[in-house]
Amino acid sequence: MSRFIVLTGLSGSGKTQAIRALEDLGYFCVDNLPVALIPTFAELTLRTGGEITRAAVVVDIRERSLLKAFPDTYQSLRTMPGLDPRLIFLDASDAALVRRFSETRRPHPLAEHQSVSEGIRVEREQLTPIREMADQIIDTTDMTVHELRHAFMAASRDRGTSAGPVVTFLSFGFKHGVPLDADLVFDARFLPNPHFVPELRPHTGRDAEVRAFLEQYDDYATFLERVGDLLAFLLPRYAEEGKSYVTVAIGCTGGKHRSVAIAEELKRRMASVPGIRLRVRHRDIAQE
Repeated sequence: MSRFIVLTGLSGSGKTQAIRALEDLGYFCVDNLPVALIPTFAELTLRTGGEITRAAVVVDIRERSLLKAFPDTYQSLRTMPGLDPRLIFLDASDAALVRRFSETRRPHPLAEHQSVSEGIRVEREQLTPIREMADQIIDTTDMTVHELRHAFMAASRDRGTSAGPVVTFLSFGFKHGVPLDADLVFDARFLPNPHFVPELRPHTGRDAEVRAFLEQYDDYATFLERVGDLLAFLLPRYAEEGKSYVTVAIGCTGGKHRSVAIAEELKRRMASVPGIRLRVRHRDIAQE
């Protein structure tokens, strides 16, 4: 079943931040799509052979045909086999909307020749029928950007899905520089270096020979256990906080042996942690 979110609501209620949150949650998003093209877009997502299983589109008062055409258009989405449509309406208090327009200094789309407050009043009246159709109404009056993101994460979980952060275990060599995008950095240079064992020098930390060499040392097992415990504590909390990406960098001297073996093993150990997606990357494994 392909999930298809239609996001609408009052101007200034946070649709831009909401669509960014959906993108971070893995949705293919289109902003300000003409109402007449929404069914076509939905059909195209169904024809991708599973490449697009979650999509979202933003429609609002900028689309002049919204009020007249949208109700029938949304009902047509409900009849599409294989499509799971959901209409989310973002709302906020008049005071919050006035404050936001004042802060951004942007004109209200319906207040070209009148006050922002009047534009908000007219828009609220016009969108009432669409608001009543909504599957979910989210009041963003007191929400920060992070809280709005959490609201969409909760909505995804309610529908039986969750999209946690992508956790990258990145091996590197200190002599080539510390990765700038690292969230956590661990230094493995205290372990014996396989580079100084002639028969191990051509190998990498992916090879059984190097792993067997490291496993001789109690510090290797202790290091993996303690870092693993720390990550098992941290990663679910990063997921709850709404982080999209977490990079765990493990460094050794050259980035070929110790750090590579540890990155691979940590990825294996963290496979049982819920709510995260794992990958491993070896930045300097091919460096001479």
